[in-house]
Amino acid sequence: MLTRLLDHLITRSDHPIFHLISRSSALPIINMFIDEAKIHVAAGAGGNGCVAFRREKFVPRGGPSGGDGGRGGDIILLSDPHMNTLLKFRYNPLYRAARGGHGEGSNCHGKDGADNTVTLPVGTVVFDLTTGEKLWDFDTPGQQVIAAKGGRGGRGNARFATSVHQAPRRAEPGTPGMAFDLRLELKLLADVGLVGFPNVGKSTLISVLSAARPRIADYPFTTLAPSLGVVGLDRERSFVMADIPGLIAGAHEGKGLGIRFLRHVERTRLLLHLIDVAEISGRDPLEDYDVILNELKSFSPVVAAKPMLLVASRIDAAGESDRLVRVREFCTERGLPLHEISSVTRQGLEELKEAIWAKLEQIPKSGDPVIG
Repeated sequence: MLTRLLDHLITRSDHPIFHLISRSSALPIINMFIDEAKIHVAAGAGGNGCVAFRREKFVPRGGPSGGDGGRGGDIILLSDPHMNTLLKFRYNPLYRAARGGHGEGSNCHGKDGADNTVTLPVGTVVFDLTTGEKLWDFDTPGQQVIAAKGGRGGRGNARFATSVHQAPRRAEPGTPGMAFDLRLELKLLADVGLVGFPNVGKSTLISVLSAARPRIADYPFTTLAPSLGVVGLDRERSFVMADIPGLIAGAHEGKGLGIRFLRHVERTRLLLHLIDVAEISGRDPLEDYDVILNELKSFSPVVAAKPMLLVASRIDAAGESDRLVRVREFCTERGLPLHEISSVTRQGLEELKEAIWAKLEQIPKSGDPVIG
């Protein structure tokens, strides 16, 4: 029966299943970028103490010899510069450390439980899921903290021997390890963040200036996840640029992709606001400017107060319209510097990189907002 069905599909190339199979090889591989996760961490419990007495030939009244239990393993969080997403925590949200071994006779101490080191991307902020309290901010590579301390091993009966109580028959149980529910939030570390409406040339710009290869197409919301690229001016000067998915009016109310990705520009020192001046855009560039500023303010006044450079994008497609002229007049009236670029013809890109570097030199790296 199966052979007849396969023969039928092969001879009939117009069968729907045939077309579905033929298209499957062309389906894009989706890069899962996850910037939020919830995990449970549980340190190991301490081992129990032992009740034992020494009994050997020629050793009368050997006395108590119960050893202590080993300590439980800790849960250690470590920032790893080679990670860039929280994807693994979606499929494995539970992390436990080994418990300590129990004490044994002959005063043998129980084995300490092994620690469990959980690696996180640099830029991860850890919150207590129950209280919402911010616990740690992993903003540097190699940073580590003990998130949950292992339990203490119980004492064996040898510890309770005294001059008046030489044969104690009691021992302590090990204490349980600490356990917490945590919420992880990833904020990418970049010097410059690209903001603007969808399809204004942000992904094209970062692909031309750096080795980043975001998805680029001629329809809105092509970029569904942030991407990073290193922009080099020369051997000694470079900065990191972040491409953020596009914003639209009402994004703070959940329209479009919302504003959840804007957390990735909270750490940036400079914003690059791209305004599309292409004739085929169909939107008012000055209205776009106001909409983006309002969305930034709705998300966070701190983000809206960050230094910003205004960039007129896709000037090669401006055509005969007055869009670029209006943007120039607008910037002149407000005293805003305007950088005109075309990622296709590479016009103005070198000047833009130098302007970005000059602005970054004026902004401290502490991340504090500087009005400029």
